[in-house]
Amino acid sequence: MKCVVKAFGISREMVGQREVVMELENGCTAGRLKASLYARYPRLQNLRSLFIAVNGRYADDGQPIAEGDEIALIPPVSGG
Repeated sequence: MKCVVKAFGISREMVGQREVVMELENGCTAGRLKASLYARYPRLQNLRSLFIAVNGRYADDGQPIAEGDEIALIPPVSGG
């Protein structure tokens, strides 16, 4: 299945675009997606943290991903 991953903040700079199209196997999880992103974009591993959001909610590594889900990369955030 194809999946569109939206990148925000520093993760956008690291992947070089706002959206990335990933080809995923059926039954893919957020953890496997993250591993695939690290393999494709090794610089992402330099982040202190990188969260995956599925349909607007933070996902743990076991969260299944279905075709059509809205997926986002959430890098570390600082503010004040």
